[in-house]
Amino acid sequence: MLAYVLESYGDAGGAVMRQQRAPEPGPGEILVRVRAVGLNPVDFKIRQGKLRAILKPRLPIVMGNDLAGEVVGVGANAAKFAIGDHVYARVGKDRLGAFAELACVDEKDAASMPRSLDFTAAAAVPLAGLTALQALRDELNVKPGQKVFISGGAGGVGTFAIQLAKRLGADVSTTASPGGEALVRSLGADRVVDYTSQAFQDVLHGFDSGFDLIGGDTLDKMFSIMKRGGKIVSVAGVPEPQMALKDLGGRRLLAAALWLISFRIRARARRAGVAYRYLFTHASGDDLMHLGDLIDQGKLKVIVDKAFPFAEIADAMAYLEGGRAKGKVVARLA
Repeated sequence: MLAYVLESYGDAGGAVMRQQRAPEPGPGEILVRVRAVGLNPVDFKIRQGKLRAILKPRLPIVMGNDLAGEVVGVGANAAKFAIGDHVYARVGKDRLGAFAELACVDEKDAASMPRSLDFTAAAAVPLAGLTALQALRDELNVKPGQKVFISGGAGGVGTFAIQLAKRLGADVSTTASPGGEALVRSLGADRVVDYTSQAFQDVLHGFDSGFDLIGGDTLDKMFSIMKRGGKIVSVAGVPEPQMALKDLGGRRLLAAALWLISFRIRARARRAGVAYRYLFTHASGDDLMHLGDLIDQGKLKVIVDKAFPFAEIADAMAYLEGGRAKGKVVARLA
């Protein structure tokens, strides 16, 4: 089978398209003929080697987290899906493997595709949609009437997060460029700050929750707009001990290392009276079913910025890495 394989860490040249032996489904797994894949910032961060200490993949490894396709094989004791079913999934973070013509997925991590979506749109949902849902619902516990700030609302996760925060009853503010403002407003954003001409920390204040999708200086400035007692969840900032303990199965040695690495950001949070959490999203077929129901009911829109042929996935990755995508970037296999 054809697959996009990470051979060495570093720049884009470390990943190549090549022939790879097809996987076989193990117990509780399904084999999926992949029809489309979603690209995410975590993909190029893995290629760069920034997550080696967290994920520890053994190279070479087939890259990719998101897929949509058709079930063509069923492993022992797998009973959730039948051959021919259309599914979408965020593969387990410890295995990757979505960027290939065939991929194995734990059946618990997959869900039936939304009936209203084709493969291309379905592949745009899993990681971004799960990240937004788990951050807002499970970590920030967003409630009606709360004020929520989402940095970078026009990106892949942001387009889902704005909609889900509004569904949870929040008043939503976000940042976007002039080119993204119409999009985020159409998704429900109540206030939009043009980050190219205005500093959000100068005009916003009093937020109950913050969802950071950018990291760096943006995350640091978010603490100044939060209420004391509020909480910030980041997927782009500095990992901290809870991530190792809660999201990565209780890895205590990693948690100890992250206690030191995250000391500055946690001290910043304490001074602001704000809780800080770095989230590593977990795969969940049940959560994908929930997102799919919202999509089929017309309550959640999927925004695809651009779809590339699978043979051009390196170009798709470069486009995503450029940081200007509005919504999701996808690659189609058929």
